[in-house]
This record gives sequence, C-alpha cells and structure tokens, in this order.
Amino acid sequence: MSLARNAKHDTRPRGGVLAVISLLMIGSAAIRVGLEAGPALAKPAMPEAVENKPAASETRDVQVVLAELLRREERVKQREAELRDQEKALEIATQAVETRLTALKEAEDALRATLAVADKAAENDLARLTDVYQNMKPKDAAALFETMDPTFAAGFLSRMPADAAAGVLAGLSPEAAYTISVVMAGRNASAPQE
Repeated sequence: MSLARNAKHDTRPRGGVLAVISLLMIGSAAIRVGLEAGPALAKPAMPEAVENKPAASETRDVQVVLAELLRREERVKQREAELRDQEKALEIATQAVETRLTALKEAEDALRATLAVADKAAENDLARLTDVYQNMKPKDAAALFETMDPTFAAGFLSRMPADAAAGVLAGLSPEAAYTISVVMAGRNASAPQE
C-alpha cells in the first residue's frame, strides 16, 4: 500500500502547484504594477497642468499690473496736460503783469514830468509874487501881510532879501510881526542838525 500510495503520488504532475502559485504571484504583481503605473504615468502630465496654473495666474498678475500701469500713465498724461495749461496761464498772467508794470512806469514817468512842470510853475509863481511884494513900498506890503495867514506870510518873507523883509516887518503890528517871526524861526527847528 505504501507503494500504491507512492505510485499515486507519482502520478501527480510535479511542479503544478508551484507553477500556479507562481502564476498567481506574477498576476498579482502585474495587477499592482498596472494599478500603480497609471498614476505614475499620469504624474508627468500633472506638473505641466500645475505649471500652467501658475502661468495663468502670472498672466493675470501681469495683466493687472499692465492695466494699473496704463491707468497710471493716463493719470500722468492728464497731470502733464494740467501742468502745461497752468504754465500757459502763468505765462499769460506774467505777460499781463509785465504789460501793466510797463504802463504803470510810463504813467509814473509822465506824472513825474507833470509834477516837475507844476513844481517849476509854482516856484516861478512864488518867485514872481515875492518879487512883487519886495518891490512894493514896505508900508503897502505890511498892510497886505497883516491880512495874510502867518505861515503864508512867513513863507514870502523868508524868500525876500533881509532888508526888504525888515521893511515889511517894521510896518506890521507888533502881534502880527511876532507871530510871523515865530513861524519863521520855527520852520527849520525840527530839521536834523547833522
């Protein structure tokens, strides 16, 4: 029986169980490789997709920066235009001021000339009147000076030669002569001495 058993054992194919186990292991390995190979093969494509996302984000950022730069450039151009307008207005105002200053200087020069003529005419009139008063008889001139304002009379007497003025003062009343003398003496009292 033991031979029969041995014979029975011998009838089985040798290596069959080992072959099946090997095949199952190889199949399992192939399935695992297949299941993990898909994601492994897809991974190189994913970095490109990930790289594209930052590129799209960077493109959006560049577009935002570009749009801001364009808006800023437009504001700068607008500000430059405003400054040019202000500069033109300032030039126009400057020209107007210069024109007015020139006209004012011309008017001032004309006024000075007119005042000089008037001063000369007034001086000529005073000189003529002084000559008239000093050529009058002292008694007649004294009667006239008696009615004048003391300051006015002092002005004429101070222009006359001393002997003519003395003759007129001698013909005045003592009060009028004193008042006119005080005005004449005080005329230059407040003038600087040095």
